[in-house]
Amino acid sequence: MKVDFWQLSRDPAEKVVAMIAQKVRGNGERLLVVSKDSEQLDRIGKALWETAPEAFLANGRADAAGADRQPILLSADCTAINQASHVVFADGEWRDGANEFDRSFLLFGEATVEDARATWRSLDGGEELERSFFRQEDGKWVKVA
Repeated sequence: MKVDFWQLSRDPAEKVVAMIAQKVRGNGERLLVVSKDSEQLDRIGKALWETAPEAFLANGRADAAGADRQPILLSADCTAINQASHVVFADGEWRDGANEFDRSFLLFGEATVEDARATWRSLDGGEELERSFFRQEDGKWVKVA
């Protein structure tokens, strides 16, 4: 399992989720985007439709009809009814069930940096876990650890 920690500074979560979604979908995989903030999920859904029309980042909400067929599913909980192999925690909150995915992304900002650090420490150890940390430097995302 891979876990990526993405420290948000310049770009909002919506933009970062769209970037991650393009890569995940480009590899033919499905994605679950989790946030307890319904308005944030609305903004993410809009960004996915508008960010890259050529990439066609189709998405839908977990409580809507046909949710199981969505390539990118937006949800308040960590249940991948769309059979996603990747999950993004857009609200900065780590959730139980992340180990069910091949790859997890934890997006965090200043308000949730201490929680992200605690999560990093709690995931320390274990040979089957690969952790990475990304942050923006000069407008580009750089892997720091």
